[in-house]
Amino acid sequence: MIDFEHDDEVPVYVISVAAQLAGLHPQTLRQYDRLGLVSPGRSVGRNRLYSLKDIQRLREVTKLSNEGVTLSGIMRILILEEQLEKALKENIRLREAMGPSTAVVVWRPNRRA
Repeated sequence: MIDFEHDDEVPVYVISVAAQLAGLHPQTLRQYDRLGLVSPGRSVGRNRLYSLKDIQRLREVTKLSNEGVTLSGIMRILILEEQLEKALKENIRLREAMGPSTAVVVWRPNRRA
């Protein structure tokens, strides 16, 4: 069972509600979908359904656009942020898999004089 109250990735908002929550026009959301800036889910009838995570992303796109970043620049920033998030999660997973370290690090000053 999906916990709709606590899962930000569940697509539940129709385009008109998502546009209102993001402070954008529905046509802008359609354009961002076509460009790949956001990828909403689809209902059985193929209507776009947006999650809270999608709405947060739309707000980020708006913020970057208002700062003068081009749409292609925004796309690159979003891709890099996703890659960073994946790398950080993988780092945490690997650290947990390794367990606590018992390594000893010895530092010796450079004796050049």
